[in-house]
Amino acid sequence: MNKVAVTGGAGFVGTNLVRALLNQSTEVLVIDDFSTGLKSNLEGLNCDLAEISLTDSIKVAKALKECEYIFHLGARGSVPRSIKNPRATMEVNAIGTLNVLESARATGATVAFSSSSSVYGSNLELPKNEKMWMAPLTPYAASKLSGEALVESYSASYSIPAVTYRFFNIFGPWQRPDHDYAAVIPKWIWKLMQSESIEVFGDGNQSRDFTYVDTVVDALIEGMKKGINHPSPINLAFGSRVTLNQAIDALKLKFPDLKVSYSQERSGDVRNSQNDPTLLKSIFPSITPIGFSDALEKTYQWFIENGVNIINGPRVTD
Repeated sequence: MNKVAVTGGAGFVGTNLVRALLNQSTEVLVIDDFSTGLKSNLEGLNCDLAEISLTDSIKVAKALKECEYIFHLGARGSVPRSIKNPRATMEVNAIGTLNVLESARATGATVAFSSSSSVYGSNLELPKNEKMWMAPLTPYAASKLSGEALVESYSASYSIPAVTYRFFNIFGPWQRPDHDYAAVIPKWIWKLMQSESIEVFGDGNQSRDFTYVDTVVDALIEGMKKGINHPSPINLAFGSRVTLNQAIDALKLKFPDLKVSYSQERSGDVRNSQNDPTLLKSIFPSITPIGFSDALEKTYQWFIENGVNIINGPRVTD
């Protein structure tokens, strides 16, 4: 494999993926504008860097011209953030994906696109599978579904080898806990480390298919090595169903004095999420997910030892 690109490579999943690729002696190019990712995540890593926005089609094409494989993880994340500023979300997540695909069309590179379980939206049936109907409830979900459609259309129209992975609720090391739209597990751990109370939007009985980041990275790299070129999205979660209250109970083992407050549910939040991993397991039969308890322990230990390295990053408020 020649040079591999990781858009959003200074972000959470991207940082973990870049480090894993480098450990396997892969030549890596990171594309990131550091609007949420951290330059410090890449310190000491032997990778190339293009500090550009995905919305700049000319710079994206120039950066990607020598890359054989593109992990397209770069995105403007967060459901609440997209509700606050939908245009910015669509420009990065949809137009940015178009720019990546245009580059791949010119070079013949393979594209692995990261989508989201949020595309299912108002479809309440559980567990989710790849054949179910989708009805996005938020601009973020709509932007990700737009990206999926672009990937499928470019694959069909221009024979671009591509695969789309729908991420569910990934957590683990290198995940920023220090901004308004941070994911729940790192945000809670960090607040508890500072002896602060944590907040739950809703009654806490909403459930998530939490997936440890190492498991996701293993699948992404195996997909590259196996040359996976799939005509439709693959849900990348293994069917766990953990409620927020259950996650809180697990955290109480580390923080016995934990204090929690419950407030009104947020607009756009999905009540329950769980994947049917049948397709995923058929494609990646050798990958065994790390259980939630073990993954939470690994994440906790990492934050204890390294959490200070990923705080005070760029402000994420709009």
